[in-house]
Amino acid sequence: MGKFLTSRSEDYSQWYNELVVKAGLAEQSVVRGCMVIKPYGYAIWEKIQRQLDDMFKQTGHVNAYFPLLIPKSFFSKEADHVEGFAKECAVVTHYRLKNDPNGGGVVVDPAAKLEEEYIIRPTSETIIWNTYKNWIQSYRDLPILCNQWANVMRWEMRTRMFLRTAEFLWQEGHTAHATKEEALEEANKMVRVYADFAQNWMAVPVIMGSKSESERFAGALETFTIEALMQDGKALQAGTSHFLGQNFAKAFDVQFTNAEGKLEYVWATSWGVSTRLMGALIMAHSDDNGLVLPPKLAPLQVVIVPIYKGAEGLKKISDKVQGLIEKLRAKGISVKYDDRDTQKPGWKFADYELKGVPVRLAMGERDLENGTIEVARRDTLTKETLPLEGIVGHIEKLLEDIQENIYKKALDFRNSMITKVDSYDEFKNLLESKGGFFLCHWDGTAETEEKIKADTKATIRCIPFDSPEEEGKDMVTGKPSHRRVLIAKAY
Repeated sequence: MGKFLTSRSEDYSQWYNELVVKAGLAEQSVVRGCMVIKPYGYAIWEKIQRQLDDMFKQTGHVNAYFPLLIPKSFFSKEADHVEGFAKECAVVTHYRLKNDPNGGGVVVDPAAKLEEEYIIRPTSETIIWNTYKNWIQSYRDLPILCNQWANVMRWEMRTRMFLRTAEFLWQEGHTAHATKEEALEEANKMVRVYADFAQNWMAVPVIMGSKSESERFAGALETFTIEALMQDGKALQAGTSHFLGQNFAKAFDVQFTNAEGKLEYVWATSWGVSTRLMGALIMAHSDDNGLVLPPKLAPLQVVIVPIYKGAEGLKKISDKVQGLIEKLRAKGISVKYDDRDTQKPGWKFADYELKGVPVRLAMGERDLENGTIEVARRDTLTKETLPLEGIVGHIEKLLEDIQENIYKKALDFRNSMITKVDSYDEFKNLLESKGGFFLCHWDGTAETEEKIKADTKATIRCIPFDSPEEEGKDMVTGKPSHRRVLIAKAY
């Protein structure tokens, strides 16, 4: 069935682009750099959203919503922040159209020029901290633990569906705290929530760590990240959490009276994941036959296809599987019974394989006589014929096994792609021939980091949290280093 897609070994990038379209996840839109997320793709995003939303609420956060448009002057207030986003901002300059007197449709009304332009939010720190100023007077008003689900716009020149689009969907948490310790604890807690979600729901193993100074979020004192490895040996930053210190509180003059009655600036964090997680999900697990979805995030967990000769045969099978469908749904398993007569069973099998449905059941007239059903697994592409008796319990267990197996496969692959390297020549050779994650000594300077990037396009992905103290020498400069950092080419 490989005819559906370019193979990964032939052209990984082409395979990805084809898969996104052919599996019905998304398509390019008429708006440059933006995509249309189709119902099947959006159903996966909704599952991601629902689970993360529960995790945020369990850790004490509440949802709010802030404006899409941000006054331009707000971006002048935090210097690092504006520098980080200036090149990606879309600007609203007018608020009205009018008919073209020369008959050319509509034109922008020059009389409707805004006094101050608005920026379509690339991220919301500025508008939120301007708002928090009104919410915070005393230490009793803290902490504020807000999250918003929203769209943002970053005017990207080179786009790729889900991984990098001009407009994308995400959540952004923005919290305000009375102490540095509490804000740091929050930023740490949230990167761990992301790691938990990536591993236990997406079945994607990740490495947690701190970003180097040049890779930090614009305006942050610390950025914590989860880094995942895709099947082509490139890294993908799957989520970040930022300790913002008092930078935004100072920029927007957000002070509070502490317990001793003294005025202090508030401490801040922000953290987010986006529809980029969809890209990670696709690239970490899928194969040349299509998507491979972990059952916890699959919109359809089980599909049942009847194989019959005539209307009478179909009716017998439909009557038989009705009870099975009800029992599976009672267990919270999402099921589709595909009895369309417009497509042959073989076509349906291929289509559900392409869409990554974890379990496929097929029942023919012989199964009806024998009291059996055919059970196929998407992750291993294996199938067996089993008695209908006890099948519900078997499928429940099977979905758990598939979730675990997908994670284990991704973990084994990731672990096989982590290389410790001490020589720069060896690093450069392996980066080209093998790819993956490299654990290398780094002297801590931006110059060395820049040289590696200029020479190889690889970047320091993070300084892993669990990286042990280890004396060594920087592979480029030979200067002393106290621990290894994670380096890779990245999306």
